Formats: sequence, C-alpha cells, structure tokens
Amino acid sequence: MAQAALGSAGLHFDELNKLRVLEPEVAAQTVQLREECRAFVDKTEEFQKIVGSLIELVDQLAKAAESEKMKAIGARNLLKSIAKQREAQEQQLQALIAEKKMQLERYRIEYETLCKIEADQNEFIDQFIFQK
Repeated sequence: MAQAALGSAGLHFDELNKLRVLEPEVAAQTVQLREECRAFVDKTEEFQKIVGSLIELVDQLAKAAESEKMKAIGARNLLKSIAKQREAQEQQLQALIAEKKMQLERYRIEYETLCKIEADQNEFIDQFIFQK
C-alpha cells in the first residue's frame, strides 16, 4: 500500500530499495539506451579512425602516383629530346656525307684533268724526243 501511494505520487523503489523518480522499467530502458548510445558513439569513433587512416593512405598513394606520373613525363620528355638530338645529328651527318661526295667528285675531276695533262705532256715529250 505504501508503494501504491508513492507510485501515485511518481516515486518508486528500485531493486536496491532506493527511492527513484522514474519507474523501474523506464529507468532500465534509460540505462539500456545509454549503453546503446555509448556503443554507437564508440563504433562511430572507431569508424572515424578507420576512415581517417584510409584517407591518409589514399593521400599517400595519390602523392606516390603523382610522383610516378612526373617521373614518366620527365622520361618521355627526355626520350623526345634524345630523338630530336639524334635526328639533328643524322641531318648533320647527311650534310657531311653530301659535302664529302662533292669533294670526292671535285677530286675525281681534278684527277682526270691531271691525267689528261700528264698524257698531253708525255705526248709532247715523245714528240720532242722524236724530233731530235
């Protein structure tokens, strides 16, 4: 009867016989909700840590990929530069070959001219000797 009178006044006894304002079921639900909230907050914090480490890892991978990309661009540019240098060197060598061919042709013509002059001089000498 005392509990009924206190219950109508909004006061209740818990399992340890302590006086409470909430009903024992509501108090138990409140405690259960508090534990569930703590578990949820703990899981949320753990999730945030995992996501943070994932973001950090992705940032590191992005930096590594960017670095490799820059190395690849540098290597490609170096390759293009080497190709252009070889092309220029090939053109220089082709020009040198053309110059040497022209020089060879001049020397051949000069040789033929000298051979003709020598033949003319030998003929002149032979004629001079036969006249004496």
